[in-house]
Amino acid sequence: MHIRLFLVFFISCILFACEPTFNETTVSLKEYTIEDGFNLEILAAEPLLKAPVAIDFDATGRVWVVQMPGYMDDLQGSGEEDATGSIVILEDLDEDGIADHSKVFLDSLVMPRALAHVYGGLLYAEPPYLWYVDIEDDKPTNKVLVDSIYAVEGNPEHQPNGLELNIDNWIYNAKSNFRYRRKAGIWEKEPTTFRGQWGITHDNFGRLYYNDNSRILLGDYVLPNTLINNKYFTPKSSVDKLLTTDQRVYPVFAGSVNRGYAKGVLNADSILVKATAACSPLVYRGGQFTSLYDENVFVCIPEGNLIKRTLLSFTGDSVLAKQAWQEKEFITSTDEGFRPVSLKNGPEGNMYIVDMHRGMIGHHAYMSPYLRDKAKEKELDTIVNFGRILKVSHKNTTSNKLPDFNTLNGSELVSLLKSDNGWIRDRAQHFLVYKEFKNSIEEVKEIALNRDNQWSQIHALYVLEGWNELSFEFLTEVIIRSDENVASHALVLLKGFATKENVEEAVSIFKTVLERDTIGLDLYLGSLLGSWIKIDGEHFLPFMMEILNRRENNITIVEAVISGLGAVDSDIYANAIVMDSLKHTPFVNKLGRTISDKKADKMNAIFTIDKTTEDTRTSGARMFFQICASCHGSGGKGIEGLAPPLMNSEHVKNTERLALIILHGLEGPVHVNGELYNINLAMPGLIRNETITDTDIANIISYVTNAFSDKPKRLSTNRIQELRSVKSSSGMEFTEKELQALDN
Repeated sequence: MHIRLFLVFFISCILFACEPTFNETTVSLKEYTIEDGFNLEILAAEPLLKAPVAIDFDATGRVWVVQMPGYMDDLQGSGEEDATGSIVILEDLDEDGIADHSKVFLDSLVMPRALAHVYGGLLYAEPPYLWYVDIEDDKPTNKVLVDSIYAVEGNPEHQPNGLELNIDNWIYNAKSNFRYRRKAGIWEKEPTTFRGQWGITHDNFGRLYYNDNSRILLGDYVLPNTLINNKYFTPKSSVDKLLTTDQRVYPVFAGSVNRGYAKGVLNADSILVKATAACSPLVYRGGQFTSLYDENVFVCIPEGNLIKRTLLSFTGDSVLAKQAWQEKEFITSTDEGFRPVSLKNGPEGNMYIVDMHRGMIGHHAYMSPYLRDKAKEKELDTIVNFGRILKVSHKNTTSNKLPDFNTLNGSELVSLLKSDNGWIRDRAQHFLVYKEFKNSIEEVKEIALNRDNQWSQIHALYVLEGWNELSFEFLTEVIIRSDENVASHALVLLKGFATKENVEEAVSIFKTVLERDTIGLDLYLGSLLGSWIKIDGEHFLPFMMEILNRRENNITIVEAVISGLGAVDSDIYANAIVMDSLKHTPFVNKLGRTISDKKADKMNAIFTIDKTTEDTRTSGARMFFQICASCHGSGGKGIEGLAPPLMNSEHVKNTERLALIILHGLEGPVHVNGELYNINLAMPGLIRNETITDTDIANIISYVTNAFSDKPKRLSTNRIQELRSVKSSSGMEFTEKELQALDN
C-alpha cells in the first residue's frame, strides 16, 4: 500500500514538473482610453519583450518580434553598437489569447529594425545588411545576403525599414529608394520612389502610404513605379504627396517633447500641438472594424502617447486625407512610457500596436538641452526594460480560426483570395506565387474575371503575374469586363506586351478605354502609351493627344504620360505639330524640362543614389564622442579643471567662432554665460589632423549646436575651408579677445 502511494506521488511529481510554466505579465491599461466600441488588450509584455520595434506574423499566425534594446538605453545613446538586438517568436501555449513564452530565433544582432515572412523564410534588416534565412524547426538556416548596402550605418532614425510586401509582389521600404522581390530563387533589387521615414503601408488598390516626423500622412496618388519609366523625368506632383495639411494632435497630458520651448510646439497648458515624431501609418484592411473603418489610416504619435485615426478618399488621380475627429484621438494614454512605434494588420482582422515602451525615443544626436533636462527631471531614462504588443479588436468581432497556410493546397488558397481580410488575401496570394500552385491556374483566372469582388480580381492578376502566366489576350479581356480599379491594374500589366503583333487589338482596346472617360483609366493608359508609340506612332499618338487635350491641366495624368515616353520623349518634343497644339500646357513645360535634363544627363535621383546617406548630426555626434566628450563631458557640461561647459555657451551659438575654435583651438581664460573659467590649459585645434575634413568639422558643428543650444545651426564646408586660413596673432590657439574682435 505504501509502495503504491509512493509510486502515485512520484509519478504525479514528474507530471507536475513537466507541465509548462506560463510567463504571462499582467499590465494595467487603466491609463489608456480607446474609442467606444473597441477593446484594447495586452498580447505580450515584459519580461517576454524588451524594446520591440516591429512585428510580423508567420503562416500559423504567431507573432515574430524585432527587439532593439540598444536604442537610447540612456541619454547618451550608449550601446548602439552592441549586439543586443534579437528576433523572437511569441507563443501562447495555454491558448488564452495572451503570449506566455518567447522563443529566440536570432540574437546578437546590432540594431535590427524590420522583418517580413516571405517565400517560406524570414527577410530581416540589420544595418547595413538585408538578410534572408530559411526556417527549419523555428531555427534559421541557409543565410543569404540580399543587399550589402540596404542601410548606411549610423542614426537608426534615418535607416531604411518597413519591408512591406505589396500587391504587385514587390517588397517596399520607408526611408529608401529601392524595392525587392525574389524570382526563380534570385533576389532582385530596383529603384523606386524615395518614401518616408519610419513605417510604410498599402491600401486595397496597392497605393503606398508613409510619413515623417512632422507630417502625419504622405502617400502616392498612383501605383508604385508607374511614374518613373523615364529616367530623366522626376515626378513631383503625384508621388510623395502630403495628404493632409492638418498636423494637429490631441494628447491628454503634458508629455515631454523635443524643443518644447519653440513657438507653437506646446499650447498654454504645455500640451503638444502638432506632431513632431509621427511614424508607422497603417491602412486598416482587416474587415472586422465595421465598414466605417475600412481603409482608415491609423498613425503612431509616440511623443504624444497616442494613436490617430485618419480618413481617406479617392478621386482616381489623387488621394485626400482628413482627421477623423478634432479634439479627440482613437487611443490616448497618460502613461508617458507608451511609445507606439509600429502598427500591423493581424490574421484575424484585429490591429496590433508595437509599444516600444521606452522613456526616450528621440536619438541623442537630435536631443535638445530642453528635452535632456525634462528627461532627467522625470527620470524617463529609467524606462528601459519594457516592451509590449497590444491588440485592438472591435467589440462585435467574430473570431475565425486561422488556417495554417503551410498546409493549404492551391484550391484552398485561391478561395482565400475572396476574404474580407486584406491580410488573408495578401498571404494567400503570396503562398500561391512562391509555392507555384499552377494546377489552380483556371480557378485563379476565373476570379480575375469575376467582377463581384474587385480586390480579389486584383490579387488574382498578380498571382498570374508572379507565375508569368499573363497574356495580352487575357489582360484585354479583364479590361473589357472589369471596373476602373481592376482595369487600371490590367493596363499597368499590359505594358510588357507592347509588340507589333498586338497593335491592331491594342488600338481597339484603347478606344474602348477612352470611351469610358474615367480619370483613373486615362491615367494608367497614358502611362503606357510611350511603349506603343515607339512601335507605331501613327496609331497610338492620337490616343496620347486625346488624353492630354481633355485632361490638359490634370498634372497627375500629365506626369504619367511623360513618364511613359521614356523611349520616345525626344521625338515627341521635336514634333512641331504636337508641341504647337499643346502650347502653353503643363505637358509642354514638363517635357521641355525633361529633355533639358536628358541633354545634361541629369537623371531622377533614385537612379543615381545607391544607398541612403547618414544625417550630419549623427556623423557629428560620433566624432564629438570620439574627440570632444572626454574633456567637455558627454552632456556638454564641462569637466572641472579640464574644460568649460558647452551647454548654452555663447561660443557654441556663434558658428563661425565655434569653427575657429575647433580648427585652431582656444587658450584660456574664457567666459561662458558670464562665468570665468581660468583653466590653465589650451584646447588644441584639429587643423593639423589631416584625416579630419571640412565635412567632419561641419558635422561636429551641426551636432554641437543641436545638442547644446536652443537653435541648431550649420556652417558650409566652403566657409570652413576659408576659416582654415584665419590665424591668431600667435599662429596657434585663439584667445577669447581675439575671437570677440573677429566677431566685429
